Amino acid sequence: MKRRIAVLGSTGSIGRQTLDVVRQHPDLFEIELLTANRSSELLIQQAREFDPANVVICDESLYGEVAEALQDEGIKVFAGIGSVCDLVTSDSVDVVVASMVGFSGLAPTMAAIRAGKVIALANKETLVAAGSIVMAEAEKYHAPILPVDSEHSAIFQCLLAAQGNAVTKLHITASGGPFRTWDREKIASATKSMALKHPNWNMGAKITIDSATMMNKGFEVIEARWLFDMGAKNINVVVHPESIIHSMVEFEDGAVIAQMGCPDMREPIQFALAFPERLPLNNKKLDFAQLGSLSFFAPDMEKFPALGLAFEALERGGNAGCVLNAANEVAVAAYLQDRIGFYDISDIASEALSGSFFVANPTVDDIFSTNDAVAAYAAELVNKIESRRRI
Repeated sequence: MKRRIAVLGSTGSIGRQTLDVVRQHPDLFEIELLTANRSSELLIQQAREFDPANVVICDESLYGEVAEALQDEGIKVFAGIGSVCDLVTSDSVDVVVASMVGFSGLAPTMAAIRAGKVIALANKETLVAAGSIVMAEAEKYHAPILPVDSEHSAIFQCLLAAQGNAVTKLHITASGGPFRTWDREKIASATKSMALKHPNWNMGAKITIDSATMMNKGFEVIEARWLFDMGAKNINVVVHPESIIHSMVEFEDGAVIAQMGCPDMREPIQFALAFPERLPLNNKKLDFAQLGSLSFFAPDMEKFPALGLAFEALERGGNAGCVLNAANEVAVAAYLQDRIGFYDISDIASEALSGSFFVANPTVDDIFSTNDAVAAYAAELVNKIESRRRI
């Protein structure tokens, strides 16, 4: 039987590449649900091509446009995040690709977990903000979580070869982003157009900025802690500019297993959708004779303080990851609007993390209230910074 897939955030980078995987294997996969935030035109186009039973446009002001465009297609159209949460629980959904951007992905992912769905997780903020809660719910409801991030997919694939042997360390690779070779003074004046020029990966704006600050890599450390039940001291970040080795697993005897491939998110997406099978994929394959050398460096925490903040949040536990994520979301949005400077992003996150928001044993309600409170606090910090910049 075909696997019936719900793609949350189908118009984003991961969503579009997921649909390309489905396009290559129409005999194995079919689309049941597509959702988008505001990209109504692309959502309509995708719906016409893949003919899902349902689509959701989260921005309710765009409902009329989408409904009118699809009224003759036999596709049901809904609006709002509540509709996404309801539809992912349907018996007609087998796999939920959680690729919505930011904290907004938490509620529908939790709904899908409680319905026992297979989760192909691309929304790292879900585990950053509520890792302990999400993993406990996944175990309770027997909902498998298969990682889609290239780094976590790589670790997952390496662990399949471990055959139960003890793992001592996870090595998460990082490209270093566009500013790896820049000095701190030059980075401080980096514009958003500079930060959006990632050397290896084609991603959405938010995650590309997170890659430039290395907050994205910090979030991946937190995500790895929950996915693979590893402490912070057993997770290492290494800068690997070529992005060929996606991550590595080290064992007690010092042996290291690495997963390699060209920088193409369709491979980890397809691996999650088809697991445990490997399918043909029309993508670029590695040519080892053309690779030349592969290089590795320790990350520079002074130039990229966001990475250190993620380790700090992981060590503190509780809702610290949620605090860090909420502040970062607001700060990155402000940076993309040219309201603050590059290092203001990590400064805002740092101030929020040292604030009075900490809850040692948060509930789901605590996570949502923390997100709202920190977002408001970070918005105030943005306003203050913007006012100083105008003087």
